[in-house]
Amino acid sequence: MKVSEHLKQNVGRTLFSIEVLPPLKGRNVQEIFGAIDPLLEFDPKFIDVTYHREEYVFKKRPDGLLEKKSVRKRPGTVGICAAIMTKYGIDAVPHIICGGFSRDETENALIDLSFLGIDNVLVLRGDSIKSEGKFVPEPDGNAYAIDLLKQVVSMNSGHYIDDELQGVAPTDFCIGVAGYPEKHFESPSLRTDLKYLKAKVDAGADYIVTQMFFDNSKFFAFVEACRAMGITVPIIPGIKVMTGRKQLSVLPSVFHIDIPHDLEDAVEACKSDEAIKEAGIEWAITQCRELKAAGVPCIHFYTMGNSDTCRRVAKNVF
Repeated sequence: MKVSEHLKQNVGRTLFSIEVLPPLKGRNVQEIFGAIDPLLEFDPKFIDVTYHREEYVFKKRPDGLLEKKSVRKRPGTVGICAAIMTKYGIDAVPHIICGGFSRDETENALIDLSFLGIDNVLVLRGDSIKSEGKFVPEPDGNAYAIDLLKQVVSMNSGHYIDDELQGVAPTDFCIGVAGYPEKHFESPSLRTDLKYLKAKVDAGADYIVTQMFFDNSKFFAFVEACRAMGITVPIIPGIKVMTGRKQLSVLPSVFHIDIPHDLEDAVEACKSDEAIKEAGIEWAITQCRELKAAGVPCIHFYTMGNSDTCRRVAKNVF
């Protein structure tokens, strides 16, 4: 079932969903199952599976030449989605990114997903490679999320790259896109960012899921601004539970978000790692209760492989 259908069937109820990371290359799918199993009691209607593009380093060989080597690859998004749907009967939402793919490779990946009965995708531009100063698309690749979205919409209409194909079958993907309550770091302003978001919705996006945030007032202001802009699709808040002191600096640096002063003070006052985790859980519980009371359609948890903290929050909210 499509994410949009789940949301329509449960109007007035706040759904529970999660996002999981594929295990690093060489590990197995049991890591994913171990992260999902403790959360089944909250009836997740869909599970997102991220895609991380392959990164490279250049290592010096004994002959003095440089050798390009892949590092920290997380393959298996498509296979994991199929495994989740087979094992649990829960709809999987693979992340589809621009980086690392030509349009032809993207088309083939979407065909594979369609063959597997996966009818949800979350389209993202994706991050730049760490060695590059800015995002660089592949030759004949999509440069922006809206370009990728338009490719999916085109396939949903039965139009493929090779326009000479005969008797083609249209795909039927429900398409999610990302929203940034504190704006995307590359956008000059929140208003500009909202214009880009509206363009994606106008091009065919079915729903929005937000970047993580720790200040609900920023989410509510974002939703209000979206509605004023004419964006009417469901907006799903994304929640991350803070679990460590380093995250006070790492999360703002990596995700370009603000940490509320009260949360910062609570974490800094903690004397142990366990106390920090408890403070993070309590903050997330308060956040989620307020979001649920406000009638959000779903709360989407970025588990980051840590299902225990997510479970403890959900126990107090759902």
